[in-house]
Amino acid sequence: MQDIKETLYRLCLNFIEQRIQTAEVALQQAREASNDDTKSSAGDKYETSREMMQQDIDRNKRLLIDAQDNLRLLKSIEINPESEIVRHGSLVYTNNGSFYISVSAGQLTLDGKAIFAISPSSPIGKLLLDKKKGDAFSFNDKKFVVEAVA
Repeated sequence: MQDIKETLYRLCLNFIEQRIQTAEVALQQAREASNDDTKSSAGDKYETSREMMQQDIDRNKRLLIDAQDNLRLLKSIEINPESEIVRHGSLVYTNNGSFYISVSAGQLTLDGKAIFAISPSSPIGKLLLDKKKGDAFSFNDKKFVVEAVA
């Protein structure tokens, strides 16, 4: 079971590191485009162009900050400790899917099986926290029963 959690952790780490790299490249390209833009005689068009470039820079900064926050959150997970109660870092098996409570990385495939990496602050993550084997809850008009917690 610990091998599965360690593999899921690495998959999430790779996902976040890729997001950071992508955001850094996009931010650098947006800054270069802004610096390369020279003032033209068409005043309003220039200002509009500069504003759009600044918005692009700001958006990429937010994406980078979000990815860095997710990296910090992921690194706060204790991979090995097992708990009977769902908490950050738990792998939860339900009758309607398996969930790794970590960061929002979407569907991960491990040994041909889908496991959803979700944030503890996501709607379903909030419902899963503090549950234990046998507990049930509803989400999107579906009944979920916790079958196992690792």
